Amino acid sequence: MVGVAFDVGAVPFNPDGWGPMDSTTAANNNNNLPLNVPFAPFNRSDKLGRIADWTRNFNNQTRNRNPADSAFDFTLDDSFPASADDDNTFRLVDGKPPPKPKFGPKWRYQQVRQLPQRRDEEVEAKKREAEKDRARRDRLYHQNRSNPHNNRREAAVCKSSVEIQPEWNMHDQIPFSTFTKLSYNVPEPEDLLMCGALEYYDRSFDRINPKNERRLERFKNRNFFKVTTTDDPVIRRLANEDKATVFATDTILSTLMCASRSVYSWDIVVQRVGNKLFFDKRDGSQLDLLAVHETSQEPLPEAKDDINSAHSLSVEAAYINQNFSQQVLVRDGNKDTFDEANPFANEGEEVASVAYRYRRWKLDNDMYLVARCEVHSVVDLNKQKSFLTVNALNEFDSKYSGVDWRQKLETQRGAVLATELKNNANKLAKWTAQALLASADMMKLGYVSRIHPRDHFNHVILGVVGYKPKDFAAQINLNTNNMWGIVKSIVDLCMKLNEGKYVIVKDPSKPQIRIYEVPADAFENDYVEEPIPEEDQLQPTAEGADGGEEAAAAATNGVEDKPVDTQV
Repeated sequence: MVGVAFDVGAVPFNPDGWGPMDSTTAANNNNNLPLNVPFAPFNRSDKLGRIADWTRNFNNQTRNRNPADSAFDFTLDDSFPASADDDNTFRLVDGKPPPKPKFGPKWRYQQVRQLPQRRDEEVEAKKREAEKDRARRDRLYHQNRSNPHNNRREAAVCKSSVEIQPEWNMHDQIPFSTFTKLSYNVPEPEDLLMCGALEYYDRSFDRINPKNERRLERFKNRNFFKVTTTDDPVIRRLANEDKATVFATDTILSTLMCASRSVYSWDIVVQRVGNKLFFDKRDGSQLDLLAVHETSQEPLPEAKDDINSAHSLSVEAAYINQNFSQQVLVRDGNKDTFDEANPFANEGEEVASVAYRYRRWKLDNDMYLVARCEVHSVVDLNKQKSFLTVNALNEFDSKYSGVDWRQKLETQRGAVLATELKNNANKLAKWTAQALLASADMMKLGYVSRIHPRDHFNHVILGVVGYKPKDFAAQINLNTNNMWGIVKSIVDLCMKLNEGKYVIVKDPSKPQIRIYEVPADAFENDYVEEPIPEEDQLQPTAEGADGGEEAAAAATNGVEDKPVDTQV
């Protein structure tokens, strides 16, 4: 067999340098080369992409073409006429379908390209919902603020704690802005008498945490007494002995001292008898309950029968606080007794662990104040007995507060306390004021939560923390001089009134208090109340409208003549 000769052609040689020769010279010396062979000229600075691309498919007209690929586009070139026919007649030899996946549902592979898009849509939807919630909270916040300098949720649906009667005469109306300017320094108090008996604190409760929670017990056999000032036999005896001119309890004093932090309505009865002044509370008053979520911006349900309404939570908090104060005790029968027994208990009656300290403060040269203060437990520290006050914070639903105690209490206790200070500023301030009035060495705060958010009967203790009252007061910005300045101004204002009965009412919708003169038989069992609308209530006279300024002036004038600190 004779082979066919294949003419390779002449390869030009460039003696002057590297690369092909001039086009004219190359054309004369290479007449045997095929015509129309594509050649892409380039410079030395150009980037070379590819020499040849056998994977490009230019049949897809929707795909954007890269201008750099034009050198490899031979579709319009007739130099290779047989290539088009070869492409049209080419068929894949293996026609079997691709193998199906062995594992997993079919939709995972068919819709894999849609999953990122669906995920993005879900993220965008969550962002929109979060933005709506944030806008709703901001709208409620701006609508319910009382003034731009006081972050407060106005109790739009709250009612007055006592119904205002037509025959009541308003004497003064004092805004809370006046209270913030008051300051008065009182000397250390003296103990007149101590009554009751205290059980010792069980230190094992300091080791409780959310992982080692303890069920809250019920103490139905122990009696708790909420006796007002004039019903206290010890205060009556001290009043007959002229030990003081002003008489009150720590609950009433703390309410007045922390009045500027309150949102819900409250009322205190004032009786002027001779030269003496008695601050009382009504039977069934709101002062016996503990407000929950009072200073929060998130509104509570309005229905009174709802377990998360303001009234239901107040009753639940009082129930938790009483049981918690007795559960943290040793309860081995060992008690620390004082001068007299519990003045409100009958013989043989089982009473809660509580001691009453009757203390006297000097408000002026000829004015003294006696108050009944409570401590709940005692503990031995460094061979000395230290008095404790015991109270409990309660969690009812984490979606209202935004902080889940079971998750945050052990690792972020400061964040939990900060949230409680924001939502229950008035309650914590009153507890601190009561501990300061009783000169307690330590105040114990318990964290009690529902077993389930919809179960308001069963609770667990998640933790117990102790604070020194003075340090905690500084932490929550509670000024002792300001507290006594408020009490001194109200006492001076009431001392100018005639003998009779009066009532101090916190306005349910405005940061202010009002002083009404009421009949002598008001709030008695046979007293019939006929409430009148808020808009029809009597307004203070022109000279009484400046009662707030007179209260501030009264506190200031009473201080300037004496070596005490007063700032107005």
